Amino acid sequence: MPQKARLTLEERVTAVHDCINGKYSVRGCAKKQGISPQTLLWWIQLYKLRGVEGLIPSKKNRKYDVEIKKIAVEEYLSGRGSLTDICAKYDISRHAILQDWIKVYNSHGDFKQPSCGGAIYMAKGRKTTLSERIEIVSHCIANNKDYGKTIEQYGVSYQQIYGWVRKYESVGPDGLIDRRGKRKYGSSMTEVEKLQAQLKLQKAENLRLQMENDLLKKLEEIERRRGRN
Repeated sequence: MPQKARLTLEERVTAVHDCINGKYSVRGCAKKQGISPQTLLWWIQLYKLRGVEGLIPSKKNRKYDVEIKKIAVEEYLSGRGSLTDICAKYDISRHAILQDWIKVYNSHGDFKQPSCGGAIYMAKGRKTTLSERIEIVSHCIANNKDYGKTIEQYGVSYQQIYGWVRKYESVGPDGLIDRRGKRKYGSSMTEVEKLQAQLKLQKAENLRLQMENDLLKKLEEIERRRGRN
Protein backbone atom coordinates (compact mmCIF):
# COMPACT_ATOMS: atom_id res chain seq x y z
CA MET A 1 0.00 0.00 0.00
CA PRO A 2 1.45 3.42 -0.94
CA GLN A 3 2.52 5.63 1.93
CA LYS A 4 0.05 8.41 2.63
CA ALA A 5 1.21 12.02 2.70
CA ARG A 6 2.06 13.37 6.16
CA LEU A 7 -1.03 13.43 8.34
CA THR A 8 -2.26 16.72 9.77
CA LEU A 9 -2.50 17.27 13.51
CA GLU A 10 -6.27 16.73 13.38
CA GLU A 11 -5.82 13.42 11.53
CA ARG A 12 -3.21 12.25 14.05
CA VAL A 13 -5.44 13.11 17.01
CA THR A 14 -8.39 11.34 15.39
CA ALA A 15 -6.31 8.22 14.73
CA VAL A 16 -5.06 8.10 18.32
CA HIS A 17 -8.54 8.66 19.77
CA ASP A 18 -10.01 5.99 17.47
CA CYS A 19 -7.55 3.45 18.89
CA ILE A 20 -7.83 4.53 22.51
CA ASN A 21 -11.64 4.49 22.33
CA GLY A 22 -11.69 1.06 20.68
CA LYS A 23 -13.21 2.21 17.39
CA TYR A 24 -10.37 0.56 15.47
CA SER A 25 -7.47 -1.74 16.31
CA VAL A 26 -3.98 -0.31 15.95
CA ARG A 27 -3.37 -2.37 12.83
CA GLY A 28 -6.77 -1.52 11.34
CA CYS A 29 -6.43 2.20 12.01
CA ALA A 30 -2.85 2.27 10.70
CA LYS A 31 -3.96 0.60 7.47
CA LYS A 32 -6.84 3.07 7.14
CA GLN A 33 -4.48 6.03 7.56
CA GLY A 34 -1.72 4.60 5.35
CA ILE A 35 0.90 4.51 8.11
CA SER A 36 2.74 1.74 9.95
CA PRO A 37 1.37 0.28 13.22
CA GLN A 38 4.68 1.22 14.87
CA THR A 39 4.14 4.88 13.94
CA LEU A 40 0.64 4.84 15.37
CA LEU A 41 1.82 3.20 18.59
CA TRP A 42 4.47 5.91 18.87
CA TRP A 43 1.81 8.62 18.47
CA ILE A 44 -0.24 6.98 21.20
CA GLN A 45 2.80 7.02 23.47
CA LEU A 46 3.46 10.70 22.66
CA TYR A 47 -0.17 11.55 23.36
CA LYS A 48 0.05 9.71 26.65
CA LEU A 49 3.14 11.70 27.67
CA ARG A 50 2.37 15.17 26.28
CA GLY A 51 -1.21 15.30 25.12
CA VAL A 52 -2.12 16.85 21.78
CA GLU A 53 1.11 18.87 21.79
CA GLY A 54 3.08 15.65 21.35
CA LEU A 55 1.34 15.00 18.01
CA ILE A 56 2.17 18.33 16.36
CA PRO A 57 4.03 17.56 13.09
CA SER A 58 7.52 19.01 12.88
CA LYS A 59 7.90 21.54 10.05
CA LYS A 60 11.59 20.82 9.65
CA ASN A 61 14.13 18.19 10.64
CA ARG A 62 15.25 18.83 14.18
CA LYS A 63 18.96 19.02 14.94
CA TYR A 64 20.23 17.21 18.03
CA ASP A 65 23.37 18.05 19.96
CA VAL A 66 26.16 15.46 19.78
CA GLU A 67 26.04 15.16 23.55
CA ILE A 68 22.33 14.29 23.49
CA LYS A 69 23.00 11.64 20.83
CA LYS A 70 25.73 10.07 22.95
CA ILE A 71 23.67 10.11 26.13
CA ALA A 72 20.58 8.67 24.43
CA VAL A 73 22.50 5.85 22.72
CA GLU A 74 24.50 4.94 25.83
CA GLU A 75 21.37 4.85 28.00
CA TYR A 76 19.67 2.56 25.51
CA LEU A 77 22.65 0.25 25.13
CA SER A 78 23.10 -0.03 28.89
CA GLY A 79 19.50 -1.21 29.24
CA ARG A 80 18.10 1.89 30.94
CA GLY A 81 15.10 2.15 28.68
CA SER A 82 13.43 0.92 25.51
CA LEU A 83 13.51 2.80 22.20
CA THR A 84 10.20 4.39 23.15
CA ASP A 85 11.40 5.34 26.64
CA ILE A 86 14.59 6.99 25.38
CA CYS A 87 12.87 8.78 22.49
CA ALA A 88 10.24 10.16 24.85
CA LYS A 89 12.81 11.21 27.44
CA TYR A 90 14.98 13.16 24.98
CA ASP A 91 12.20 14.31 22.63
CA ILE A 92 13.46 12.25 19.69
CA SER A 93 10.73 12.30 17.07
CA ARG A 94 11.11 8.77 15.66
CA HIS A 95 12.55 5.40 16.67
CA ALA A 96 14.40 5.32 13.35
CA ILE A 97 16.48 8.34 14.36
CA LEU A 98 17.74 6.65 17.52
CA GLN A 99 18.35 3.41 15.60
CA ASP A 100 20.48 5.33 13.09
CA TRP A 101 22.53 6.80 15.96
CA ILE A 102 23.04 3.28 17.32
CA LYS A 103 24.38 2.14 13.94
CA VAL A 104 26.82 5.06 13.83
CA TYR A 105 27.92 4.26 17.37
CA ASN A 106 28.32 0.58 16.57
CA SER A 107 30.50 1.36 13.56
CA HIS A 108 32.83 3.39 15.81
CA GLY A 109 31.64 6.69 14.37
CA ASP A 110 31.38 9.89 16.36
CA PHE A 111 30.24 8.27 19.59
CA LYS A 112 32.64 7.04 22.25
CA GLN A 113 32.43 3.51 23.59
CA PRO A 114 30.35 3.41 26.79
CA SER A 115 31.94 2.40 30.07
CA CYS A 116 29.51 -0.49 30.49
CA GLY A 117 26.43 -2.11 29.04
CA GLY A 118 27.02 -1.16 25.40
CA ALA A 119 29.71 -3.78 24.91
CA ILE A 120 27.18 -6.27 23.59
CA TYR A 121 26.55 -3.96 20.62
CA MET A 122 30.22 -4.26 19.71
CA ALA A 123 29.92 -8.03 19.34
CA LYS A 124 31.53 -9.41 16.19
CA GLY A 125 29.54 -11.36 13.66
CA ARG A 126 29.81 -15.13 13.36
CA LYS A 127 28.83 -17.80 10.88
CA THR A 128 25.31 -19.14 11.34
CA THR A 129 23.14 -21.86 9.84
CA LEU A 130 19.74 -21.19 8.29
CA SER A 131 17.98 -22.77 11.30
CA GLU A 132 19.98 -20.50 13.63
CA ARG A 133 18.99 -17.40 11.66
CA ILE A 134 15.33 -18.40 11.81
CA GLU A 135 15.63 -18.94 15.57
CA ILE A 136 17.42 -15.60 16.07
CA VAL A 137 14.97 -13.59 13.98
CA SER A 138 12.02 -15.27 15.70
CA HIS A 139 13.45 -14.37 19.10
CA CYS A 140 14.11 -10.78 18.04
CA ILE A 141 10.62 -10.24 16.63
CA ALA A 142 8.91 -11.94 19.58
CA ASN A 143 10.76 -9.55 21.91
CA ASN A 144 9.62 -6.45 20.02
CA LYS A 145 12.94 -6.18 18.15
CA ASP A 146 15.05 -5.96 21.29
CA TYR A 147 18.39 -6.22 19.49
CA GLY A 148 20.41 -5.91 22.69
CA LYS A 149 18.73 -8.91 24.31
CA THR A 150 19.09 -10.94 21.09
CA ILE A 151 22.79 -10.10 20.74
CA GLU A 152 23.42 -11.07 24.34
CA GLN A 153 21.65 -14.42 23.94
CA TYR A 154 22.97 -15.52 20.54
CA GLY A 155 26.39 -13.83 20.28
CA VAL A 156 25.94 -12.32 16.83
CA SER A 157 26.41 -8.72 15.73
CA TYR A 158 23.86 -5.92 15.55
CA GLN A 159 24.45 -5.60 11.80
CA GLN A 160 23.69 -9.29 11.27
CA ILE A 161 20.44 -9.26 13.24
CA TYR A 162 19.26 -5.96 11.77
CA GLY A 163 19.95 -7.24 8.24
CA TRP A 164 18.20 -10.58 8.81
CA VAL A 165 15.09 -8.94 10.24
CA ARG A 166 14.94 -6.50 7.32
CA LYS A 167 15.33 -9.32 4.79
CA TYR A 168 12.66 -11.44 6.49
CA GLU A 169 10.22 -8.52 6.54
CA SER A 170 10.96 -7.86 2.87
CA VAL A 171 10.84 -11.34 1.29
CA GLY A 172 9.93 -13.80 4.06
CA PRO A 173 11.95 -16.86 5.22
CA ASP A 174 13.80 -17.06 1.87
CA GLY A 175 15.51 -13.80 2.85
CA LEU A 176 17.37 -15.66 5.60
CA ILE A 177 19.17 -17.96 3.18
CA ASP A 178 22.89 -17.23 2.88
CA ARG A 179 23.48 -16.94 -0.88
CA ARG A 180 27.13 -15.94 -0.71
CA GLY A 181 29.68 -18.03 -2.60
CA LYS A 182 29.23 -20.22 -5.66
CA ARG A 183 27.85 -23.35 -4.02
CA LYS A 184 24.20 -24.06 -4.70
CA TYR A 185 23.85 -26.64 -1.97
CA GLY A 186 21.48 -25.39 0.68
CA SER A 187 20.64 -22.28 -1.35
CA SER A 188 16.92 -23.05 -1.26
CA MET A 189 14.41 -24.39 1.23
CA THR A 190 12.11 -27.36 0.74
CA GLU A 191 8.39 -26.70 1.05
CA VAL A 192 8.35 -28.45 4.43
CA GLU A 193 11.28 -26.38 5.71
CA LYS A 194 9.69 -23.20 4.43
CA LEU A 195 6.38 -24.03 6.13
CA GLN A 196 8.15 -24.80 9.40
CA ALA A 197 10.03 -21.50 9.21
CA GLN A 198 6.87 -19.56 8.37
CA LEU A 199 5.01 -21.10 11.32
CA LYS A 200 7.83 -20.29 13.71
CA LEU A 201 8.18 -16.72 12.50
CA GLN A 202 4.42 -16.20 12.45
CA LYS A 203 4.24 -17.38 16.05
CA ALA A 204 6.84 -14.76 16.94
CA GLU A 205 4.91 -12.09 15.02
CA ASN A 206 1.69 -13.04 16.83
CA LEU A 207 3.47 -12.70 20.16
CA ARG A 208 4.72 -9.24 19.18
CA LEU A 209 1.21 -8.20 18.15
CA GLN A 210 -0.10 -9.45 21.49
CA MET A 211 2.46 -7.23 23.21
CA GLU A 212 1.22 -4.27 21.15
CA ASN A 213 -2.38 -5.06 22.08
CA ASP A 214 -1.44 -5.30 25.74
CA LEU A 215 0.17 -1.87 25.49
CA LEU A 216 -2.96 -0.44 23.90
CA LYS A 217 -5.11 -1.87 26.70
CA LYS A 218 -2.85 -0.23 29.27
CA LEU A 219 -3.14 3.09 27.44
CA GLU A 220 -6.92 2.74 27.30
CA GLU A 221 -7.03 2.10 31.05
CA ILE A 222 -4.89 5.20 31.66
CA GLU A 223 -7.27 7.30 29.56
CA ARG A 224 -10.29 5.92 31.43
CA ARG A 225 -8.69 6.79 34.74
CA ARG A 226 -7.94 10.31 33.52
CA GLY A 227 -11.54 10.65 32.40
CA ARG A 228 -12.80 9.77 35.87
CA ASN A 229 -10.55 12.35 37.57
